[in-house]
Amino acid sequence: MGLELIGLSKVFGGKNGDEPLHVLEDIHGRVEEGRFLSIIGPSGCGKTTLLRIIAGLERPSSGQVLIDGREIAYESDRIGLVFQEYALFPWLTTLQNIELGLEIMGAPKKERLAAAMDYIYRFGLSGFEDRYPRELSGGMRQRVAIARTLITDPKVVLMDEPFGSLDSQTRNDLQAFLLKLWDTQRVTIIFVTHNVDEAVFLSDDILVLSSRPARIIDRFQVDCPRPRDRTSAACNMIRKRVLEALEAQKKSMLV
Repeated sequence: MGLELIGLSKVFGGKNGDEPLHVLEDIHGRVEEGRFLSIIGPSGCGKTTLLRIIAGLERPSSGQVLIDGREIAYESDRIGLVFQEYALFPWLTTLQNIELGLEIMGAPKKERLAAAMDYIYRFGLSGFEDRYPRELSGGMRQRVAIARTLITDPKVVLMDEPFGSLDSQTRNDLQAFLLKLWDTQRVTIIFVTHNVDEAVFLSDDILVLSSRPARIIDRFQVDCPRPRDRTSAACNMIRKRVLEALEAQKKSMLV
């Protein structure tokens, strides 16, 4: 079983004389449970809008999002969302930010404290429990954001360019860190990125979107064995094919 997108379209505006903005157009796709899917496409094509629809933060103009063959019940089918901007509460400490989701769910204080401390240990944040976000590095803030999402045991984790603002070394470190977590928990991940190398290194599958209104123009299965060598011939071949798909889309827009 898994997550299924059926005919998703999204149009903004079109009322009171406004020109309608067509963002998504007839998106169909499936992500099997436990798979890592990356979505890549031109800036402004609607990748974030698609994640927001899957997360239940935005309603589609048409189409459905199904999980295990049925409509998502967002109260029980927890969908986690990790943003590029970390979205941490600046007045809360590392510990408080991580345990916040469990607190909202009504978990007892002792239970959520124990779970949060476990994540702090596993995520290499020991000694920073009482630090505020402004006192953490960018990589550490993103670890806190990921921990806060995973602690609620989501069925699907949506990640919107979570490493986009980080330097290349920190980005590489967090990519490896994320893969280690994913290999342990095997949660379904849908990951938006502009970086083709990142998509190839992380993903089981790569979905390529067109310019707005976004539609699926190609899908690639990444068969490179793990752990992956970023410079291997197999990874470079998939990278080349993804770049060719994006370049072909760009040229079609200029005709």
